[in-house]
Amino acid sequence: MEKKIAFITGATSGIGRACARYLAEEGFAIVGCGRRKERLEQLKAELPSDTPYQYLVFDVRDKEAVFAAVDSLPKEWQSIDVLINNAGNAHGLDPIHEGSEADWDAMMDINVKGLLYVSKKIIPGMVERKSGQIINIGSTAGKEVYPKGNVYCGSKHAVDAITKGMRLDLNPYGIKVMAINPGLVDTEFSLVRFKGDDDKAAQVYKGFQPLKAEDIADVVRFAITRPPHVVLADVIVLPTAQASTTLLNKDHE
Repeated sequence: MEKKIAFITGATSGIGRACARYLAEEGFAIVGCGRRKERLEQLKAELPSDTPYQYLVFDVRDKEAVFAAVDSLPKEWQSIDVLINNAGNAHGLDPIHEGSEADWDAMMDINVKGLLYVSKKIIPGMVERKSGQIINIGSTAGKEVYPKGNVYCGSKHAVDAITKGMRLDLNPYGIKVMAINPGLVDTEFSLVRFKGDDDKAAQVYKGFQPLKAEDIADVVRFAITRPPHVVLADVIVLPTAQASTTLLNKDHE
């Protein structure tokens, strides 16, 4: 493979899909990953026509499926240069004593264990080659805790800590590790959190201009095009109307 390869989880929508487009424009070959095969097939049409593209269908919660999918890549596709751990979700918005165990499991399994499973398969190759870049998509919820955010915030705090640990452990191998922590981004995030309730999801982004998936993909593109000696270790990205996880100017559009 003459081109560098970017491996992107959660590429079926939102930030992951935008990252695939933006990195393809930068000349990367793309491995798009997600649960929805038809969307991964459709993604090919959104990339420049000369972009080498592979897709892998798996749920990051399923360790064996993750490992088998990565192993199924053709040999020339297995030297991953950039790993974007983007897959993640929020499930429910309940006080801790009313939370759903199923929601808790989903958030910890996807946001934390899923990131670890994918990283476990990709990082050894980077270590062997002494090169690579890992970008973990975190959240402002990994920097602050907000009411009824309990377990989701806990999962993103874990991502923050794991990212810092990765940076320490992989430093001897010249591997760049960074986290991008978005505030409010208008994607399918709230639709998932509110179990498909369109009205509730729409209210989250009403009255101000939220970030778009492309805004985060643009930061990713900037990060991966820095010189070899430069790493953006930890970046928080907010819409102008948002000052913290709980302070939002809804008159700012």
